[in-house]
Amino acid sequence: MRIIRGRAPGAASEQRTETFTGTVWADPVLPASDGVTVNNVFFTPCARTHWHHHEHGQLLHVTAGSGLICSEGGEPEAIRAGDSVWVPAGETHWHGGSPDSYMLHLAISLGTTHWSVPVTDAEYRASS
Repeated sequence: MRIIRGRAPGAASEQRTETFTGTVWADPVLPASDGVTVNNVFFTPCARTHWHHHEHGQLLHVTAGSGLICSEGGEPEAIRAGDSVWVPAGETHWHGGSPDSYMLHLAISLGTTHWSVPVTDAEYRASS
């Protein structure tokens, strides 16, 4: 057993850029361990991930603000503080802040994350 007090000891907040659009910050809660990564991720309005999927799935829990999530072939859906989302293994998706709100979520990613192309503005605007 291991107790983590709020975030991984000695870990710095990091701005995410390579696989994200807009301003996104992540705080490691737990360093990658046993194929599991846990991060608090803060998205400014309209900031979002690129399309991606996870080897064994991902659990998101929105702790503040509101955002959007979309699976490939679907329509973006609103998510807000208190909502949890399970994304099954291999399901390509994106998530991020809504057009008029930041979003903070806890992301628990299982296995390897496979990144793809950026979400276009048109794909993002499909939520409007």
